[in-house]
Amino acid sequence: ERCQGHTLCAMIAPESFELSDIDGTASPVNEVVPADQEDAVRGAVQSCPEQAITIEE
Repeated sequence: ERCQGHTLCAMIAPESFELSDIDGTASPVNEVVPADQEDAVRGAVQSCPEQAITIEE
């Protein structure tokens, strides 16, 4: 897994990512991104320093 726990995605799109209490890594809340969260998730993708987030269309 590429996520290193920088938490930028959760700061940018808090409704779409949750952080692990164990190691601080992020996971998506839903497999399908709700339409009202798409812009925030795209911002999270662009901000991830590990490029750990991808969007499949």
